[in-house]
Amino acid sequence: MKQLINNLAVLVDEAAKSAQEIPQLSLANSFDLEDAYNIQKLSIDMRLGRGEKLIGYKLGFTSKAKMEQMGLKNVIWGRLTDAMTIQNNGVLHSDQFIHPRAEPEIAFRVSKRIDQLLTSENVHEYFDAVAPAIEIIDSRYKNFKFSLEDVIADNCSSSAYILGKWHAADTPVNHLGISLLINGSEVQKGNSNAILGNPVDALIEMSKMAFQYNEPIEAGKIILAGAATPAEYIHQGDKIEGRFENLGAIRLSVI
Repeated sequence: MKQLINNLAVLVDEAAKSAQEIPQLSLANSFDLEDAYNIQKLSIDMRLGRGEKLIGYKLGFTSKAKMEQMGLKNVIWGRLTDAMTIQNNGVLHSDQFIHPRAEPEIAFRVSKRIDQLLTSENVHEYFDAVAPAIEIIDSRYKNFKFSLEDVIADNCSSSAYILGKWHAADTPVNHLGISLLINGSEVQKGNSNAILGNPVDALIEMSKMAFQYNEPIEAGKIILAGAATPAEYIHQGDKIEGRFENLGAIRLSVI
């Protein structure tokens, strides 16, 4: 099984590196959720071996309705590297992606090492800033179709992200109106409470993952809390903008 996991990690890494889609891994291979996270870790380790740096984590399936639909008790998570960073007002090179989508999120900056299960009573001690964000997801699988195990192995489709201005940790992030615009037209509109009922709870969920997989989260790391609206396909020539109540706007262009 160890060799299979390594082989699948190589497939995922090569697909991401070359922006070439591959068939779902689960169509020809049998593996469980634990194996999927091992595949993910190995594929990200390959990126780190090429000089990328781990700078944070992202959560997926943070909509409670989506979790129930998928039969999940916990969110899923992936890893972020510095090579995934796009500056605010920067550009996304479409030839480096397969079928990218954009979704607005809330980001947190970790203030001290998370190595225990957090609670609603102490979670505010563990972040020192919040920011608006847009995550670019890009499944490496053909037709953007996958099983739960597939998407976890594929780093939960995480491919790039854009951060806006950091705000003080006590800036309210619940009940915020959030809009996603493409070429000036609003294509998605939602509320930050779509993220687990309150985006801050994403840190509590992330602490569960860190504890379960023995991967403490160091100070300075970024946590993307999950999508506030459905994702939207983006194409070459598009101008993307996220507008966040209380937090401002962020933008990027697709070339």
